[in-house]
Amino acid sequence: MIKNVRWFFVVLIISSLLSLSFSKESSVTERLTLGETAPELVFCNEAQPLNLRSADGNYTLLSFWASYDAASRERNATLSHAVESDARVKMISVSFDRYRSVFDAAIRQDKIDATACYLETEGKDSDIFKQYGLKSGFKNYLVDSKGIIVAKNVTADELASYMD
Repeated sequence: MIKNVRWFFVVLIISSLLSLSFSKESSVTERLTLGETAPELVFCNEAQPLNLRSADGNYTLLSFWASYDAASRERNATLSHAVESDARVKMISVSFDRYRSVFDAAIRQDKIDATACYLETEGKDSDIFKQYGLKSGFKNYLVDSKGIIVAKNVTADELASYMD
């Protein structure tokens, strides 16, 4: 009887390990890493990509957010206010809200410069969402003048240190 119980536990442990090895969650990797070129931003309602390179040697801060994600929205607003007086950083704020009315209300409430904000109404189904690997949460990327990712998920305080 005890041999049968041991055998049962051995089979149970082996089958558990095998099922974990085929799990999608265990194979999640970072989509973009530091030093890589940032993918072009082509929005669902635009034909031309947004240029992430800067001839003047400045940085571009890409901030991805949605109004339904409070943390990403707060981070976006904080970063937007931090860079508004810094000529060395151009911010591109990308929202994945489905409705323009929700997007417009969030921009007004957060007092963000609307000229630096873009709406991707395809949300999680968009190419941008997939290219930037946003499945595991909204992120921001600091991109240098050549289009290379130099930092990820920076805070307003950390951003200042990159500019020094």
